[in-house]
Amino acid sequence: MVRRLIWVGSCQKDFLLFPEEVRNEISFALYLAQVGKKAENAKPLKGFSGASVLEIVKHDSSGTYRCVYVVKFETGVYALHAFQKKSRKGIATPKEHIEMIKRRLRLAADMDVREKKGRLR
Repeated sequence: MVRRLIWVGSCQKDFLLFPEEVRNEISFALYLAQVGKKAENAKPLKGFSGASVLEIVKHDSSGTYRCVYVVKFETGVYALHAFQKKSRKGIATPKEHIEMIKRRLRLAADMDVREKKGRLR
């Protein structure tokens, strides 16, 4: 069974700005998540408990691209944030991106609850 992919906030719009090769690889990784598998380039995002918030990292000649998604909700796989990592210091995800992911994770949780309530009616 293929779970639904749900884009949160401007994630899809931001993702569509990625180079085609990057989009293709990340799209395949998201598809694997939808069918209950994990891509080789997907790993748990540091700072989030458990392994339900993951990030896909794709390096390209134009930079490093990341897409963060969550698999723990019943109603689907939620894509939370897509961005190009601009090297500032080290490999850590910048704080403003972590804050965005946290906000969108809360939004995804609310969306999941509303979706489940809608199914019960």
